[in-house]
Amino acid sequence: MAIRLHLDRMLLARRMSLTELSDRVGIGVADLTLLKGGQARAIRFTTLDALCRELDCQPGDLMQFDAGEPETPAEL
Repeated sequence: MAIRLHLDRMLLARRMSLTELSDRVGIGVADLTLLKGGQARAIRFTTLDALCRELDCQPGDLMQFDAGEPETPAEL
């Protein structure tokens, strides 16, 4: 997928654990782990809103578009 999430960088910059973020936003650690590892196929705006609120950042701070990454046929 051409969208990369930088949740790990934001957690490190905020000195926050994944468990602490999970407690603050009400999202399970397993789901956040999928986001952090780039394995999630979708993200809800409410989830993005909660992440940005708790990490004090903008959506663009969490996501990056990588134009060099081709999409696989299953993603089209």
